[in-house]
Amino acid sequence: MKKIKSFILATMAMCLVAPVFTACGDDEVENKQQIVENIVSEYDVNDKMVAEQKAKSKKDVAVLLVAFGSTWNNAFQAFDNTKTAYEAAFPEADVYFSFSSDICINRASKGENKDDNGNIVKRDYYEPRYLLHAIGAAKYSKIYVQSLQVIPGEEFAAVVASVKKFMNNGYIASAHLDDEYLKKLEEDEAIFLGLPLLNDPEVDVPEVAKQLNALYASEAQQGVVAFMGHGNPDVYDTFKANVRYTQLEEELQKFSPSYFVGTVDMPDNYKMDVMERMELKGFTSGKMYLHALMSIAGDHAHNDMAGEGDEYWKPMAPDDEEVSWFEFFSHKGYDVIVPRVGNHPQGLLELSGVLNVWINHTKNAEFLEDAYHSMYPEE
Repeated sequence: MKKIKSFILATMAMCLVAPVFTACGDDEVENKQQIVENIVSEYDVNDKMVAEQKAKSKKDVAVLLVAFGSTWNNAFQAFDNTKTAYEAAFPEADVYFSFSSDICINRASKGENKDDNGNIVKRDYYEPRYLLHAIGAAKYSKIYVQSLQVIPGEEFAAVVASVKKFMNNGYIASAHLDDEYLKKLEEDEAIFLGLPLLNDPEVDVPEVAKQLNALYASEAQQGVVAFMGHGNPDVYDTFKANVRYTQLEEELQKFSPSYFVGTVDMPDNYKMDVMERMELKGFTSGKMYLHALMSIAGDHAHNDMAGEGDEYWKPMAPDDEEVSWFEFFSHKGYDVIVPRVGNHPQGLLELSGVLNVWINHTKNAEFLEDAYHSMYPEE
């Protein structure tokens, strides 16, 4: 508990000391007013939605799932199925879903992608702050916030910050939240934070490796099995969370030397770095299976990993980030295979054994200590 508490408190400190940049101009006041009105209206939408749900269900526990987000229909389905799985695992709770990415929220609402029948698919999702505000307005007596991030990095730090700000009535439209209610959440130890998939290197990493091997051991007997995660550039490698990818590869290779784990954003762990490690172990040709090490199969899985055709290949710059893993390894002489369910690669939330790791994180979530009034100390 001490280790988790220290990590959370350090993350909170980092998140809450971020600089704020503003732009000036003749219409600054008008723009600020419009921003406030837009935010207030979005809070109102969520307050109504959550109030109606609570009135219908009569439940007193809320679980808020926080994903980065996506615009792909197969990802929406994965999110729907995850919510259903959580409702089964937590029958005493109302389960809500949110996106932490504004870009994904906006593009999903506009309908950036189509389903398998060619129909444009639009979905409305909201940021965690809006759902937390609504959950607080509905006065649930116990709240679980579960990060659906893979590593405890930059995106998870933003999740922690959103919970902290909620507990301190820190959002523009939050002034009407009952401060006594928030204080009671603290006193009753009733606000919980579920940690990312690979949070604990000693427990989570071996368990996820075990689950992945159970699924892909037969592939590993035929050739290389490479997983593509996201990762963060060095400047965004919050708490050096990138190391989880290296640790996962090490755990997987205890089952078979055929397993490798790379990323799209972690320095020294790009596709060419993966190939160097493969060659050192004698894998210079043959079958190669590619899987997404991300919660869902979205843009990165469809394009950066599985993209096929000339648009994903640059003969004069094969190491370019726009060259897909499929084309890169295919041109290096490997027989590359991207396993699909239907027409799509799968993300980690679609793998029941891996999803259960997240669910168990929620079941074992610890009280988020010192959340109330730690940002604005009482006089």
